[in-house]
Amino acid sequence: MIIRRALPADVPAILALVRRLVPLMQASGNFQWSIDYPNEAVFVADITQNHLWVAELGGALVGVAALTQDQDAEYAQADWDVAEPALVTHRLAVDPAAQGKGVALALMAQAEKQAVAQKLKVLRVDTNSENAATQRLFPKLGYRFAGEITLAFRPGLRFFCYEKRLD
Repeated sequence: MIIRRALPADVPAILALVRRLVPLMQASGNFQWSIDYPNEAVFVADITQNHLWVAELGGALVGVAALTQDQDAEYAQADWDVAEPALVTHRLAVDPAAQGKGVALALMAQAEKQAVAQKLKVLRVDTNSENAATQRLFPKLGYRFAGEITLAFRPGLRFFCYEKRLD
């Protein structure tokens, strides 16, 4: 598996991955994403800011994650110090055909590498309260549950927050 920064040329494959994933998410009751979000503009902005990473397996793009220091204002609702800089994983997605092959693990490992490179001691991530897969994954990777929040740009949904300290 190859983990690398996303390029503008990756956007069509990323959007195709999202189109394959969203119906499965929604069928399981997870409405974190829709046909409107995340969209091309969001991924292009991630790429422009050098935040987007992709996973390739067998030459195919099979995963994506935005690794930023962006913490939504609502993160103050969680049990952590929002004033402390952190590497935050956003828009983590794995192609349905590649699930169970370690893609999410590899992208989360890249988040740790980025945190170390940026001299950050904290990793954070949030996930929809209906996303059972990530709720199993994050604790396995050493993340602690840090509470539940709501996000203004995703009204009606609840999100679980997780944090991992590197010190």
